Amino acid sequence: MLGTLRKMTTELQSPVKYQLPLGEQLIELNPFIGKNIKLSYTGNIACVHCQRSIKKTFNQGFCYPCFISLAQCDMCIMKPETCHYAEGTCRESSWGEEFCFQPHYVYLANSSGVKVGITRHTQVPTRWIDQGAVQAMPILKAQSRYISGLAEVAIAEHVSDKTSWQRMLKDLQQPVDLWSKRDELLLLCQEPLAEITARFGEQAFELLLEEQVVDIQYPVMQYPEKVKSFNFDKVANVEGVLQGIKGQYLLLDTGVINIRKFTGYEVEFSA
Repeated sequence: MLGTLRKMTTELQSPVKYQLPLGEQLIELNPFIGKNIKLSYTGNIACVHCQRSIKKTFNQGFCYPCFISLAQCDMCIMKPETCHYAEGTCRESSWGEEFCFQPHYVYLANSSGVKVGITRHTQVPTRWIDQGAVQAMPILKAQSRYISGLAEVAIAEHVSDKTSWQRMLKDLQQPVDLWSKRDELLLLCQEPLAEITARFGEQAFELLLEEQVVDIQYPVMQYPEKVKSFNFDKVANVEGVLQGIKGQYLLLDTGVINIRKFTGYEVEFSA
């Protein structure tokens, strides 16, 4: 099967159900665990937005012109607290209005340890699965991406806002009491959260005190002791026994590969 890679699609089951989009095809991956698979990069890359042929991708699948012109590639997507829509300098105001001015959750997740993050309400639990979290729970519901970003920055003073992908893939996470961690962090962040409310009004965000922790199990029969990653730009053929899938990574007995990193690459899949 030959086609252009997109990030794997997921469905919260026990374990998570994974599909690999390859052009117009969707390959069910879970049945291949324990079997030998091969991914062969043809050398062709297409921008995920404009589809033009390129030699290098930016921001996981975009050509350079799209990277510097699209709102979804702007720095404020990675750092929502830097949103500049109010200054009238948003790259695509209509895109910002559709995607940024809608409810966003601030959440806690246990991926390589406890972390704070944000995601659109439509991306729960996809965002948690993509990060390889084994536990996750929303703690705030904000009016907009900008406001959720400000809350995230405040909470990130006390807990990480990043995932160590190597640690995540080694399955070193220990169960965490996310309810207690939520209460601890909200207490520590009372002052900056109150400042956000004073600035944007009582409707800026709501505390989510009744949410349940979502436990996530991944289809993995063996985790790597040492993490060796494949790179299609250096090695065209990636082959081995598929031992599991976690986050956006395929775990092979020969190494791991981040599918999302190679979005837009034309690949042949065989098993």
